[in-house]
Amino acid sequence: MRPQIVLFGDSITEQSFRSGGWGASLTDTYSRKADVVVRGYGGYNTRWALFLLHHIFPLDSSKPPVATTVFFGANDAALLGRSSESQHVPIEEYKDNLRKIACHLKECNPTMLIALITPPPVDEERRKNSARLSNSSCHAERTNEATGTYAKGCIEVAKELGLFSVDLWSKMQETEGWQKKYLSDGLHLTPEGNRVVYKEVISLFSEAWLSAEEMPLDCPHSSEINPKNPEKAFQQKCL
Repeated sequence: MRPQIVLFGDSITEQSFRSGGWGASLTDTYSRKADVVVRGYGGYNTRWALFLLHHIFPLDSSKPPVATTVFFGANDAALLGRSSESQHVPIEEYKDNLRKIACHLKECNPTMLIALITPPPVDEERRKNSARLSNSSCHAERTNEATGTYAKGCIEVAKELGLFSVDLWSKMQETEGWQKKYLSDGLHLTPEGNRVVYKEVISLFSEAWLSAEEMPLDCPHSSEINPKNPEKAFQQKCL
């Protein structure tokens, strides 16, 4: 059985298997070496994610994931008093929820590679325009400053627990014009934005111990199969 890599997060993870998505790119990279499984839930915050842990990561699993990305915070950072306030989670609760998620994953598999990914930056002008068009408000429901606080908290938890992390909030803002280059609506990712996530995650995995190049194929390559005696190749690689 191939090892399993789980992508756990909100809509940015849910959409990652679309054309050009970072999850789809990971699946291509680990083809025939690991199964990449998406578990993304649009609109979810870390508070609601806790209710999914035993469903997605049962403690009695005989084959728990070897790696999991935890990609929440964009919804937790929604502002109180704005149109998405029902998603808001206070920063300290957000950090504590990340700790609970990480502890559960470690209980599932003590050697699991866990990567916390910060929320991406927010283009407030485009979020404000979206709110106006929907007649929900004349104010953006998120700000880049507030989201940055959650990104910082995510990195702090990763360092505290000795986990891997991707500071997407900072990384994207290193590029001039990141607002339109990486964000499709001021919050979700363009294909270029997905590419940034993919590069950061694959680099992290490769620097840890999950390099796709070093992983064996699950069954023999076609060039290794002798058409006169195919059974031999499968006995060596599969059975």
